[in-house]
Amino acid sequence: MSVPTVERVTEALASVNDPEIKRPITELGMVDAVEVAEDGAVVVHVLLTVAGCPLKDTINRDVTAAVTALDGVTGVRVDLGVMDADQRGRLKETLAGGQAQREIPFAQPGSLTRVIAVASGKGGVGKSSVTVNLALAMARDGLRVGIVDADIYGHSVPAMLGVADHRPTQVDDLIMPVPTASGVSVISIGMLKPRRDQVVAWRGPMLDRALVQMLADVYWGDLDVLLLDLPPGTGDIAISLGQHLPNAEVLVVTTPQEAAAEVAERAGTMASMMHQRVVGVVENMSWLACPHCGPEHRLDVFGSGGGERVASTLSERFGYEVRLSGSIPLDPSLREGGDVGKPIVEADPTAPAALELSRVATELVGRGRGLAGMQLGLTPTGRA
Repeated sequence: MSVPTVERVTEALASVNDPEIKRPITELGMVDAVEVAEDGAVVVHVLLTVAGCPLKDTINRDVTAAVTALDGVTGVRVDLGVMDADQRGRLKETLAGGQAQREIPFAQPGSLTRVIAVASGKGGVGKSSVTVNLALAMARDGLRVGIVDADIYGHSVPAMLGVADHRPTQVDDLIMPVPTASGVSVISIGMLKPRRDQVVAWRGPMLDRALVQMLADVYWGDLDVLLLDLPPGTGDIAISLGQHLPNAEVLVVTTPQEAAAEVAERAGTMASMMHQRVVGVVENMSWLACPHCGPEHRLDVFGSGGGERVASTLSERFGYEVRLSGSIPLDPSLREGGDVGKPIVEADPTAPAALELSRVATELVGRGRGLAGMQLGLTPTGRA
């Protein structure tokens, strides 16, 4: 049996993606050299983007598996090095694709990424849980999904995804979002703090700068959907989002409780004021299956009808239909999954709450996309 050529080994390495950047390591300049001995032993020299890369073991494993699968290979050794400043500079240029620095790719006329901001009028309604589970349901359906945890003060998304202690890799001033086991990429201000327990005490301009950094300075790649978990209420971040991403759609989360529904209407109205379209309302904690009778007997722990009232009010106010997209039952495993970093759509996909969240996710990405807020990239010209 003949040993493989360097070219064949390089072709095999093209199937190995960097786990953070999600592009072939051959395309990123990470394969420094390939050596093939007469006895079929292969040595691959791989350059990591930074020293101490947190996913170097994954790269080592994937490279070894790809090369071992070739006929004639008797052994594989992966030597890991680190890119120098010039190599990182070339990588940054490759990733930037010629775009100007601090340009938000999702705000550009040609962007095909669907941006959905998840908003609520008040805290405690399960907005972050809804965001995370929707993202995982979409990723499970084969979509490329990212999450921006824009809840600057109450950033809880990393913990819900099991990556609370992870830190993003940085290539010069370009930041890589943190990958998760589900395939969803995430960035949060909590990942950019020196310590997890450090308190964020920022006012308007700093909040705007943080949002822009997470949108413009992070290499997201080609996403199908970007979800933003907004802070509750109608403050600085909601205003900044409308300014920087006028094409974003907004999903409002409430509970059946009258007090929650009333303030949820304000969150929807804020989106409309920023010329964004509200694509639906999710009523969380809608009902509880009776522990004695079973799911056929529903207990309205927080009242009933709040989601319908919000959808109806916003429809009347905006002049277009705002649907009640889903009613998520109260389920202890929904809370437990968030606490341990295993969201319910993955941990218990047949649970009623997981099924309803998955249905909402499918409906959201299946909806037609309106032109409200869209930049079409057209330039008017005078008549000849």
